[in-house]
Amino acid sequence: MTFEGGLRELTRRFARGGRLEAIWLRPGRGIPMIGVPEAAALAGRGLEGDRAMLSRVEGGKRQVTLLQAEHLPVIAALCAKAEVRAEQLRRNLVVSGLNLLAARSLFSDQPMRLAIGAEVLLEVSGPCEPCSRMEATVGPGAYNAMRGHGGVTARVLQGGRLRLGDSVRVVVADESGAV
Repeated sequence: MTFEGGLRELTRRFARGGRLEAIWLRPGRGIPMIGVPEAAALAGRGLEGDRAMLSRVEGGKRQVTLLQAEHLPVIAALCAKAEVRAEQLRRNLVVSGLNLLAARSLFSDQPMRLAIGAEVLLEVSGPCEPCSRMEATVGPGAYNAMRGHGGVTARVLQGGRLRLGDSVRVVVADESGAV
């Protein structure tokens, strides 16, 4: 069976939406993360109370970090651990049910965005590569285990409240950027 719509149309199709499973704030470098039931996403800045928002100028590419929940057992297996917890990986949002890597557009004229809940709109800006601290927080080999599984970075295009359990869906913008 072939698909008639071509690659552009295929990249718009997702089997289902996802769900926001966890929200984590990083109050500072080396300080344990804080799990919260909801948070404010600020357009052009990041999450209120997160060190990325406090330390970066408006408009950066790494305002929010997202991790796919399904990658946690993969990272654990590659590290020979029974479990790896999301907060060890220091990502802000944990999403299940949606391939976050596929939410980055292959075409510059077809931006793809993540709508979270009723208010927040993010644009995936790239992969979230692991840092050397993963060796200390997870264990030997964690840096390489996370390569390709470290999640994505995003910009906050439209702010609002994020809540545990919010729906996460991919939306495609038209040529003007409107969704």
